Parts: sequence; structure tokens; C-alpha cells
Amino acid sequence: MTSAFNGIGMGLGNLSRLSNAVTRSVSPENFTGEKGKGAMATEGTGAACARDLGQGWKISPSVMVPANSSFTMADIQGPGVIQNFWLTCPVESWRHMILNIYWDDEKEPSVRVPVGDFFCNGWCERSLVNSLPISVNPANGFNSYWEMPFRGKARFVMENLNDQDTVLYYQINYTLTDVPADMAYFHAQWRRSNPLAYKDVHTIVDGIKGKGHFIGTYLAWQVNSNNWWGEGEVKFYMDGDREYPTICSTGLEDYFGGAWNWDMEGKYVPYTTPYLGMHQAIKSDGLYKANQRFGMYRWHIMDPIRFEEDLHVTVQALGWRSKGRYLPLQDDISSVAFWYQSEPHAAYPQLPDKDSLEVI
Repeated sequence: MTSAFNGIGMGLGNLSRLSNAVTRSVSPENFTGEKGKGAMATEGTGAACARDLGQGWKISPSVMVPANSSFTMADIQGPGVIQNFWLTCPVESWRHMILNIYWDDEKEPSVRVPVGDFFCNGWCERSLVNSLPISVNPANGFNSYWEMPFRGKARFVMENLNDQDTVLYYQINYTLTDVPADMAYFHAQWRRSNPLAYKDVHTIVDGIKGKGHFIGTYLAWQVNSNNWWGEGEVKFYMDGDREYPTICSTGLEDYFGGAWNWDMEGKYVPYTTPYLGMHQAIKSDGLYKANQRFGMYRWHIMDPIRFEEDLHVTVQALGWRSKGRYLPLQDDISSVAFWYQSEPHAAYPQLPDKDSLEVI
């Protein structure tokens, strides 16, 4: 006898199955997601445009998040699963609009990431992404398909660190359903080394405690020197590893699924695929842009890195110097680590101040 389908883990293989799961959506047209309560606004950012049409005619498609404040995008009672969310905001705000997501009654967020970096656009310059969990489409359409289960509630908060009010469009699609006991909570953390200290490594994430699995890395990398810069290795220290890791890549472009410096006929060749990509290569223009910048993602969807007790992930920055020797680099590196784990999670480092977040 086939057990009842709970509406979670959607894909072509189960799309035909019926379920008692309930579909809901939160947006500025329905802040609570309640049944039959959408498109009822009489005030909003579109009110002037709809003045000849009245209620029901796109009166509240977005919100203005006041400068130096936070806005609660959604406060959803569970149990359920976030199945998709979409948002857009001005490109110049992507490093100073901070996405915070809280599960159940936790005081500290499980997700705290500048919105551009969460969607693999940390350099505040448009770059399209065509992957399974993250899609970025013209112009500035940010889409997440990471499955995010919750049991008590889910709370999305956008923090605006800009000195001006910022417009935010968004829609959060979810299902209310039973959540199996073995489903873990989604987490994401941002870090930056600017510049990386000489002979140091960039820490992608540290201090993860508990049982879970690592599911992805995004890097925004500015090269502060000439020549090839990606000889460094990505290392995963898990479950008590100290000096030496259990998992070690063979080079940066290798970890992101490329080879031989991403060089074809003397040029970097960007690519975006379901599981990995080097989707952004910003070249110096010889005038105002002094350094090359790159964006890379690697999703461990088919090969999650499982840990029982703890996890620590680093990446080396290595180029070349004379006589075929490695050169430790002092680049500007930002990263987002994505993982699932049981709660509670360890405290995250504080985000730096606005100047240290800024892309210059």
C-alpha cells in the first residue's frame, strides 16, 4: 500500500501525485497568505497607477523598506515547507539589503546573507544564473528553489542598511503539510576577507555544530594581482578534523567543475549549469575598473557533504610567482555557505559595518 504523499520534494517523478498539502503564498498583495485574502489592498506602491481602476488592480505589488530599518516579509505558521521565493530590488542595494530567515522561535537567524550574494550576484553587477536551486533572470529577477522545511513557523525579514528607502518586490510560495522528523533546517552564512592576509586562507564557514550536510558554495572573488589566481584548494574539515581535512579539492576551477584556468583561446569562458558554474567574469576596462572579478557556485545536490558533529570549510588563494612557485594571494573574497542541519545552530559572526560590506 502506498503511503499518503505529503507534497514535499517535488519533481517530475511525483508531480502527478495528489496530496492533502495546502498551497499558500505571501506577497505585498497578501501579507498573511490567508485563503481568499489576496489583491484586497486599498493602499500601496501601485495605488496612484490604479486610481482609475480601484481595488483588485495591482495596488500593492511592492513595499518600500525605510532606510536603516527592517521589514518582515512573511511570518508563516507551520508546519510546512518554503518551496520557492522570488524577489527583486535595485542592483545598487544588493550588498546592503540583508536577507534574514528564522525558523520556529529562534532568536538568531539561520540565514543571514546580503541579498545579492544569496543569489550569486555579490558584485552588484547583473549576472544571469541558470541552476537548479538558484535562477537569476533579466532584469534582476532573483529566484530560489531551495527546499526549506519548518515546524513551528517561518519568518523572513529584509534588513535595509542603505541610507535611503529601497523598493522591494517579493513573493514567497509554500506548502502547509506534515514535516517528517528527519528533515533538517536550511542555513546560509556570508563571510568576507578583504584583503585576505598573506599566507592565510579564506574561511567559507566555521563553527557549524550538530548533524547535517553541506549543500553549496558561492564565491565572489576579486583578483588583486596579474596572472592566474585559482590554484588554491577547497578543504572540508569534519567531525574532529584539525590540521588536515577529510575532503580536499585539487584546485579552485576544478571544485567548480571547470579545468585548466577556464581558459579557451586565451579567454575566460563563463558557464552556468544545473549544479555548478563560473557565471561571472568582470574584466578591467583599463580606466575605472582596476581588478578582475569572478562569480562561482557549486551545489552539492547530488553529492551532499555529510557531517555528524561539526564542519569547517576553507579555500586557499594561490597564484604563481617566478620559477614555477606558488604565490599566496591577498585578494578580496566573499562567500556564502549553504547547508542543512538539525537545530539549534551555533551563533554566526557579526556582519561587518556598511563600509566593509560595500563593493568598491
